[in-house]
Amino acid sequence: NETYAALRGRLVRYLMRSKEITLGRTTPTHQVDVDFSLEGPAWKISLKQGIIKYHGGEFFLWNFGKRPIYIDGHPVIQGCHSKLHHHCVMEICSLKFIFIINKTLTEGKNNDKV
Repeated sequence: NETYAALRGRLVRYLMRSKEITLGRTTPTHQVDVDFSLEGPAWKISLKQGIIKYHGGEFFLWNFGKRPIYIDGHPVIQGCHSKLHHHCVMEICSLKFIFIINKTLTEGKNNDKV
């Protein structure tokens, strides 16, 4: 199983199968890996809200959107990033997700370079 991590919401679960995934909203002219509109009302979320990247055995979230993304209640504002840990809660515009790390896969890849 090559799933690095998962984002689990109320309705959907997104699997992170590459070292970098994009977050936001999909439109006919813009594609993202994690489409928040499938989870609920997402009209206030940017088309490219951010990315999650796996690097050096750790996961990081970069926020590119206008609205903050909250990690365990702490805001990550536009242009900033934050480390993600197993079972942290990610919230954007009232949509909540749990970030679940596949420790079996990631523990063997701690020294990977991106």
